[in-house]
Amino acid sequence: MAGQLTLVGTPIGNLGDMSPRAVEAMENCDFIAAEDTRVTMKLLNHFQIKKPLVSYYEHNKRSSGEVITGRILAGESCVLVTDAGMPAISDPGENIVDKCHELGIHVTCVPGPSAVVTALAMSGMPSGRFAFEGFLSVNKKSRREHLLSIKNEKRTMIFYEAPHKLPAMLADMYEALGDRRVAIVRELTKIHEEVIRTTLKEAADRYSAEGGEIPRGEFVVIVDGATEDASDIEYTAEEAVEMAKMLIEGGMSSSEAAKEAARTTGLKKGDIYRLLVK
Repeated sequence: MAGQLTLVGTPIGNLGDMSPRAVEAMENCDFIAAEDTRVTMKLLNHFQIKKPLVSYYEHNKRSSGEVITGRILAGESCVLVTDAGMPAISDPGENIVDKCHELGIHVTCVPGPSAVVTALAMSGMPSGRFAFEGFLSVNKKSRREHLLSIKNEKRTMIFYEAPHKLPAMLADMYEALGDRRVAIVRELTKIHEEVIRTTLKEAADRYSAEGGEIPRGEFVVIVDGATEDASDIEYTAEEAVEMAKMLIEGGMSSSEAAKEAARTTGLKKGDIYRLLVK
């Protein structure tokens, strides 16, 4: 008889947020699959839990995933954790969960802290409808494409970002989305927890790569969605060409840039391309 996979949420900063059910699940499983076994070992040591650990992260998810599912099919029970928060949310764990469902393996969950909803609740930003966008690409071209594709998104948008990438992220956001309200939440549940409510322009200036404040801690960035007026904007051909030029500067070909600008503005790709190459 096959075992099961249990997703277990772990603290995002404060070990006091570890639930009794989460501890119990770890104590009763056969083995634990962890994003970083060193991080998870510290957690296990704190709660005096001794269990075998299997490494499961982005670059070994295929080979390790086969080992994990093989053991579960043989009758073992596995707990899946990430370094902090809920596994399978902006995390390679989603792949093994999907594979387990395909193989008929029972999947259950012990919910725990999540930086997405915690930051949103603390921000005071509109929460009736929101879109989780995860991490933006480190590639400038891909990052700009992503931002332009959500320029007209009306829901509140939530992003994750590492401190050393924050200045470039905010600068690109301001350039692509214009000036909007933003809440920057850092160090959730830790001593230096902070919510900074400002605008994209002010945030980009504050954390500018040239002489700005040096960011520290892990960040959740929450941005206002487009207003009704902004999402119904009518673009001129000149504005579409400027948008395409910006995309070309980011590494796109003229054809790709014209296509993306057409998708965003609603104008014809051919018209934009002709003006672009004049």
